[in-house]
Amino acid sequence: MNELEKRSFYSFLALYLSSSAIFILLLGYWYYDAQKNALESETYYKLEHLADKLAGSIINAQMKGTVLQLPEQKGFEYSLIPTQDRANYHVGYFEKDAQKVLVSAAPQEHLNIEYVVVRTNTYFTKLHKLQTQVLTVMGISFVLIVLISFFLAKLFMKPLHNRMSQIEGFIQDVSHELNTPITALKMSASRAIKKEVYDKKILTNISISTKQLESIYKSLTFLNFKQKMQESEQVNLKVILEKNISYYEELTNAKHIEIKSSLEDVTFNIIPARAELLFSNLISNAIKYSMPNTTISITLTPEYFTIKDEGVGISKEKLEAIFELYKRESDIAGGFGVGLNIVKQICDAYNIKVTVSSELEKGSEFTLFFP
Repeated sequence: MNELEKRSFYSFLALYLSSSAIFILLLGYWYYDAQKNALESETYYKLEHLADKLAGSIINAQMKGTVLQLPEQKGFEYSLIPTQDRANYHVGYFEKDAQKVLVSAAPQEHLNIEYVVVRTNTYFTKLHKLQTQVLTVMGISFVLIVLISFFLAKLFMKPLHNRMSQIEGFIQDVSHELNTPITALKMSASRAIKKEVYDKKILTNISISTKQLESIYKSLTFLNFKQKMQESEQVNLKVILEKNISYYEELTNAKHIEIKSSLEDVTFNIIPARAELLFSNLISNAIKYSMPNTTISITLTPEYFTIKDEGVGISKEKLEAIFELYKRESDIAGGFGVGLNIVKQICDAYNIKVTVSSELEKGSEFTLFFP
């Protein structure tokens, strides 16, 4: 991962883990507080129930004149406070010496007993156990969330990583593509200055390089800049095609490529610049991937447009992906993988169906079906 990806990765992890930690802490606190209150209530009612039971035994022993027999309750202790010692005690429920204590006046001085004092330490034992359970569950939950967060972060970063790799490759390809015509322009200009004579070959090289730069600029402009809204209009596609074919004449002559065209007058409602870019990308692609001394056939009818070359061809495995952004169908020629994506975008915008058939070492054929 590069620095940007690392920052994004760790920022996502920090945000996810911190928010998860806060959520777990709040959830753990609410659960602990609710269980603690429930345990407090349970302890109080158990103490009260035992005090009432003891008081009932005391009252029953006096009323029947029998010997007092007090029940035993595991986990609880109790004391009977005679009337003469009542000044040292007050009725109530409180905590003392790590025990929960309830002082009850339920005996009502029967058998000269003023208060029943019931105490237990089971509350604190259970409370400690509850704390351990809550902390354990919170810890395990956080560990699981950490593992899940790493998985989600990797999943989240995968498309970003792929896109970054595509962009880095795109930048490298654009740099390479720009370097070729710029170098040719510099060399041609330098040669012309030295010769002090502007011969046809030098001017042709300058023209070809300039057109390559213009083509790259138009593609980048279409992809990366907000263009002013333009209105579609009825245009003659034959005129635009003839202009494009003428535009690339110097390049086809340089590669000894012959363009055979059969063009009919076809009117179509489209932004002229989009139509020019559509055909320009298809023609430049055909020239780029054609071998020297081959033929490119172009046909235009009211129903369809086809362009067929005798170039390197495209393998079946790559055919489905050739219209994706930054995808290049071959590494033999230059390019930066945006031309066919632009073609697809324009076709989709005007409901034009585009198909392609290709065979390695024999060439490719692109067909546009007009709506």
